[in-house]
Amino acid sequence: MIDLKKVSITDLKGVGDSRKEALNELGIESVYDLITYFPFRYDDYRLTDLQEAEHEEKVTVQGVLFSEPSVRWFGKKKSKMTVRLDIEGVAISASWFNQAYLKSKMQQGQTIVVSGKWDRHKLHITVDRTFMSPQEQQTQVGRLEPVYSISSRVKMNYLRKLIHEAFMQYKDEIVEVLPGYICEQYRLRPRAQAMYDLHFPQDQKHLYQARRRMIYEELLLYELKIMWLKKINRTEYQGLSHTFSRTQLDEFIQKLTFPLTGAQQRVVEEILTDLQSPTQMNRLLQGDVGSGKTVVAGIALYANFLSGYQGAMMVPTEILADQHYASLCALLEPYGLQIVKLTGNMKVKEKREVLGKIQMGMADIIVGTHALIQEKVIYRQLGLVITDEQHRFGVKQRAQLREKGEVPDVLFMTATPIPRTLAITVFGEMDVSTIDEMPAGREPIDTYWVKKDMWSRIVSFIAKECEKGRQAYVICPLIEESEKLDLQNAHDVFEQLTTSLAPIRVGLLHGRMTAIEKEEVMGCFEQNEVQVLVSTTVVEVGVNVPNATVMVIYDADRFGLAQLHQLRGRVGRGGGTSTCVLVADPKSESGNERMRVMTETTDGFEISRRDLEFRGPGDFLGVQQSGLPQFKVADLTRDFKILEIARTDASTIVADDRFSESKEMKRLWEYLHAENLIEKNFD
Repeated sequence: MIDLKKVSITDLKGVGDSRKEALNELGIESVYDLITYFPFRYDDYRLTDLQEAEHEEKVTVQGVLFSEPSVRWFGKKKSKMTVRLDIEGVAISASWFNQAYLKSKMQQGQTIVVSGKWDRHKLHITVDRTFMSPQEQQTQVGRLEPVYSISSRVKMNYLRKLIHEAFMQYKDEIVEVLPGYICEQYRLRPRAQAMYDLHFPQDQKHLYQARRRMIYEELLLYELKIMWLKKINRTEYQGLSHTFSRTQLDEFIQKLTFPLTGAQQRVVEEILTDLQSPTQMNRLLQGDVGSGKTVVAGIALYANFLSGYQGAMMVPTEILADQHYASLCALLEPYGLQIVKLTGNMKVKEKREVLGKIQMGMADIIVGTHALIQEKVIYRQLGLVITDEQHRFGVKQRAQLREKGEVPDVLFMTATPIPRTLAITVFGEMDVSTIDEMPAGREPIDTYWVKKDMWSRIVSFIAKECEKGRQAYVICPLIEESEKLDLQNAHDVFEQLTTSLAPIRVGLLHGRMTAIEKEEVMGCFEQNEVQVLVSTTVVEVGVNVPNATVMVIYDADRFGLAQLHQLRGRVGRGGGTSTCVLVADPKSESGNERMRVMTETTDGFEISRRDLEFRGPGDFLGVQQSGLPQFKVADLTRDFKILEIARTDASTIVADDRFSESKEMKRLWEYLHAENLIEKNFD
């Protein structure tokens, strides 16, 4: 068999250097690239029953001309041509824009087929496609026409013809990769036929079966890779087997000032089991804002300490580092643990002292930013690595911290709940623990969406809360005024509120301030010396001021759902009622919809699911950071049921001792070999 990935598109008739270059710009270099360059949608030219058609729906109808075409000109080049059509006894009008040349081809009594937008109220079609001749109607009408992403150098018709030619020449060389028993079990079409039908479907049924086959194949191959990586991690990478006194650890948990929720207890047990196992832990801990992930991390770090190892926690911002440092000191220092903080803006002398403690083993827990992975940082005996808000670090950064120890256990944490579909795909080689229960006493935050003309009332509301001894955040999307963006900025709002709220003290916080300036402002806010904090999104994660009960977000429609939810999570931490006010005049329907979602639910998992629907997987996680696969046919939000079936099948295949020897599995084994996951190819 010929490997179509190695067959250049220049082997196809009529593809010279110029067309090769144009196709390369679309990512098409080989014949395999060409035949897997699937349409992103289809134009449906099946005849429509107008009685059932919705208003403004695209329709295709066949009718008889019973009026002469009339043409109106707008200047020398723009025109509108209108005719009357008889559609099974119903008279409708049809119009064409800038296609006056068609007038000479039309005559009364002629049968034509037109396709376009249907105005049900005016009984009118705005035509975008016309089929004039009987031959054209016979070959084109009634079918689904593929629509591809193209460029100015690659025309649609040319690409369709080239793909068809590639199939005519190489269809027999398309190799079946799925085992026969799977194809029979799920009644999947042969691979070559499914690929062809994705480009040139006879009807909706053929298209559905083709998509179903190729979606399953894509997801199975990806999950096969994930499951193989998971198997390698568990069998080949031996980790540390932590030994600690469970009695001592239980006493520590019992002395906490609050009881653990059932969900916290469950994930603690999962993490402790991993720590005691000789296999390296590779676990993702996810939970909503305020669900209690930090205390779970603290328990894991204490268990790691009891085993005689150092622990490190890496966070994305200095504010979050300060917060975790303070929390862990309060939690663990009474038990004799030495906790240090390491950030990039520390003074040279202070940093040198901290580095010495880390290297000599005098620091039991190290909390810091990406400074933790610098070359100068040498750990004495690193046993546990925790990365908080892990999606904010690149894959390389996360790996660098892991490599600071021999085989430390690794725990990733995120307060951006990830829908199960994405969790098992992007983090499939990890075990996933989920805290899906909020601590007792946490009341839902009242959330309101108001227009900007209500600003004076919002200021009055802030003043009343401050008079009760409470505090407030006011978030702005910009630091300073911008000529390009008509958005509120922190400096202007700070000056406005300083005047209008006097004598209430207002503070300002943003990313351009020095570390010392940020610490000073946050310290004043935490001590209630500053009652209102005007800030950019630097407070999105990690800030914990229980006395703050008001969160005002200006130009809220400029933020994503996950970010809005994180910001809202800065209040509601001290018991009692808290309020979030979204100030926005959205200029798009998506902005309106985001505001509606935020006012309807405070459930982070539901918000996460809706955010995934709005943005798609790549934008949701950040493609560069996440390592998210770019599927050609599958859609993780739509095809989650197939994903879970594929994952189960992949797990069964990898666990089968006959996998490497079964001829039926040959193509799957070769796939893993091609992905450089297996050194030995199939014999």
